[in-house]
Amino acid sequence: MSVMRGAAPAAPVRLTFPRIALFGLAVFALLLFSGGWELPVVGENATESGSAILRVAYLPAYAAGFVLIALRPGAALRVLIRQPFLLAVMAIAVASLFWSVNPDQTVRRCFALVCTTLGGVALAARFRWPRLAEVMGATFAVLIVACFVVCLAVPRIGVMTELFPGAWRGLWREKNGLGGIMAFGFCILSAAALLNPRRARLWWTFAGLAVVLVLMSTSKTSLVSLMLGVGAIGFVLVARRGPAAGAAATWVGVTGIVLLTAFILFAADVFFAILGKDATLTGRTKIWAAVMREVQDRPWLGYGYQAVWGDKSGWGPFAWISKNAGFQAQHAHNSWLEQWLGMGLVGLIAWGLFYLQTMTLAVIAVFRDRGGALLAFPFLVVYSLVALTESIAVTYNDFRWVLFVAFATKLAFPDREVEA
Repeated sequence: MSVMRGAAPAAPVRLTFPRIALFGLAVFALLLFSGGWELPVVGENATESGSAILRVAYLPAYAAGFVLIALRPGAALRVLIRQPFLLAVMAIAVASLFWSVNPDQTVRRCFALVCTTLGGVALAARFRWPRLAEVMGATFAVLIVACFVVCLAVPRIGVMTELFPGAWRGLWREKNGLGGIMAFGFCILSAAALLNPRRARLWWTFAGLAVVLVLMSTSKTSLVSLMLGVGAIGFVLVARRGPAAGAAATWVGVTGIVLLTAFILFAADVFFAILGKDATLTGRTKIWAAVMREVQDRPWLGYGYQAVWGDKSGWGPFAWISKNAGFQAQHAHNSWLEQWLGMGLVGLIAWGLFYLQTMTLAVIAVFRDRGGALLAFPFLVVYSLVALTESIAVTYNDFRWVLFVAFATKLAFPDREVEA
């Protein structure tokens, strides 16, 4: 009787989950992060401080992200290691607790920010580009169907009656919310169609419905975002046809950006008239000037992550911003100023480096990675435009931030390291 020597160790136990369950879990989390449930459930005037539902409703989305990470913790760790600037942004946001003018609020919102960010990391670590496109596409498909239902069957919810009577707002509090989300949705649904030819007809149908919702919102800014997204998709398709086509597309793209910038600078009145806005961008320039006055008092470290806008004391930076702007704003209406105000120049630089790294990887993907180019590049182009007039970067419980983090981290994490 022989004695067994050097027996191979037992294989490590791995958590497994049906692929359809993973798909559904990811869609569920994204639907919660979309915020499309808030208006029908709590109404348009509810605030986080006044609604228990808003304070706890995102917890299941956090849990879904943790489950996805727990199934592949090694992959999630490798994703994070390749994004040092994202880690720096998170570290600075958390550290700002120690100098925040509203530490209780900062600690709560930092927790939400970290959980929201990990949701994006989980998506990047779990899905390949074609599958990720369909996860996000399915999320937008559900939102699109729900928007048509509330706008046509329950217009008291889905259609505005006061500021812009007749404009569709769908599941969000105002028309720009619907238009902006659907501009992003068109980019993602188009990518889902191009990356998954067998279901292309389905995804193109929903992409067309997203365009309809942008038009029904009557938001000209969202329409510009949509057109920019269409241009970005066209740029990717042309650039990937070969080196000559890529060079030509790049030249046309750069020339177009230069001409558009010149038009905005030298014909600003015409540009604003096309958008249906005044020279203050509906009061945004007043907010920016008021924010910059407060930034000058704490330029290096800021006032603490998300500490300014919930300060109702009547004497803090929020009160001065409201006084100088002439009205009470909910955020800085500029993603770059938002980081400077909350986390100082240190946080602004960290965010800028993270953004620069992401855009560099996206441009490289245009010529090397079809999945990353089609899915991430158009979204990031539109995101860059929207970030100039809205605070959508480093934002807790924000759909667009989850998607940005997912694309940013996925661009540095090739498909060959992903199982699903």
